[in-house]
Amino acid sequence: MRDFQEATSTDAVIERLTECRDPRLRQVMAAATRHLHAFVREVRPSTEEWLAAIDYLTRTGQMCSGVRQEWVLFSDVMGVSSLVDVVNNPTDERVTESTVLGPFHVAGAPALPHGANISRDGRGRPCVVTGRVLDAAGAPIEGAMLDVWQTSEDGWYDVQQPGIQPEGNLRGKFATDADGRFWFVTVKPASYPVPTDGPVGELLRKLERHPFRPAHIHFIISAPGFASKTTHIFAEDDPYLDSDAVFGVKTSLIEVFHEVADPAAAAGYGVTAPFWSVSHEFRLAGQRATEAAAA
Repeated sequence: MRDFQEATSTDAVIERLTECRDPRLRQVMAAATRHLHAFVREVRPSTEEWLAAIDYLTRTGQMCSGVRQEWVLFSDVMGVSSLVDVVNNPTDERVTESTVLGPFHVAGAPALPHGANISRDGRGRPCVVTGRVLDAAGAPIEGAMLDVWQTSEDGWYDVQQPGIQPEGNLRGKFATDADGRFWFVTVKPASYPVPTDGPVGELLRKLERHPFRPAHIHFIISAPGFASKTTHIFAEDDPYLDSDAVFGVKTSLIEVFHEVADPAAAAGYGVTAPFWSVSHEFRLAGQRATEAAAA
């Protein structure tokens, strides 16, 4: 099409997709074209504003590295990560709710025995985390794997503090026993700001939004025959539960971190008193759950 005009621009671009043999890609790009063109018509950016937007996108990509994903962070603070999560995980009261992955997951955490302490630098008051992994009908899942990671007690992930925190600090993997149980020792996580030294932080400041996430522990839970679940446990006493910078809080994932002063209880877990204690029950959907529901 010659003589590209505002009124016909969207049709002109979508027409170029007719030779695309991938139907899903064709659908996605047609929708992207419609929405992007509608955005331009509504906002009517100047050439200078559009070039500034391109510069922002370029700097966002340049900020990404093996331990920093600025695009995930951008998706998070815009609520897109949480929206994609909600679209792909409709609410099912029988199973644990999911939430966002976040930009600080690192593959390859070591598999550890029950009761292991993932605080490799030994800093912070101990926190004992216990729980079970069950199917949707409440039966235990043996051999479920929980990939766990979190911040230090002062709100930093290990990858944000190389040379300060040991590599792999506050990360580990735990397999459930025959009763679906697991437990490990860590520290109570802290609320923390998402990274603000890049383009996403610049955007938050200009929007006059705070960058804080409420305290939480991350989990990816997987088991053969069940759908993997990416989720959190949130601390009930955190002030940012209602204003999470990435919109990831679910009420069902909020738990009380109890302060325990009993030396005998501490000795039972191999920690010192006082210590924190939190427990959560995770439920996964899968073939066994479907069969139980149909029975």
